[in-house]
Amino acid sequence: MTRSDGVTVLGLDPGTRHFGWGLVRRVGTRMTHVGHGVVSVAGEGPLGERLVAIERALVEVLSSFAPHEASIESMFFAKDASSASKLAHARGVGLLVTARAGLAVFEYPPARVKRTVTGAGRAEKAQVAQMIRIMLGLSVTPPPDAADALAVAVTHLQGRALPGIREPIARAAVHR
Repeated sequence: MTRSDGVTVLGLDPGTRHFGWGLVRRVGTRMTHVGHGVVSVAGEGPLGERLVAIERALVEVLSSFAPHEASIESMFFAKDASSASKLAHARGVGLLVTARAGLAVFEYPPARVKRTVTGAGRAEKAQVAQMIRIMLGLSVTPPPDAADALAVAVTHLQGRALPGIREPIARAAVHR
């Protein structure tokens, strides 16, 4: 792929009830919105069933959009161990699906994502969503989980142009 061909990045914002995804394409210095969404699953169902629903939806996203790379928020440590454990399971599904598709996967801390998009590492979700709407020229502000996923993709694309790009945290030997 040449530089003029551009690159499409899938950003992931994991959650077991609301799992955000967003795709951003960069050609040269221009970034454009490709698509976004939120996989919402009933919180009352068994965790395993919710993870299967997330996996199916992400496989469909990959099949529909065929991104070149993926980026995901790194884990933050919550006070509630149960919530952190569930989040780790959802994050694992995102890593599994993208690695199985042969994508290099990069991770970014939430504070870096917020700082990249808003200039402040402690920005609120609404600020991130509003800035993503402006940066990508969207007519409507995306839902918070999708906006966070788009912000992760933007963060990766911003850093991708810099020398010494980080090594991916996951990459499967099997390619599409």
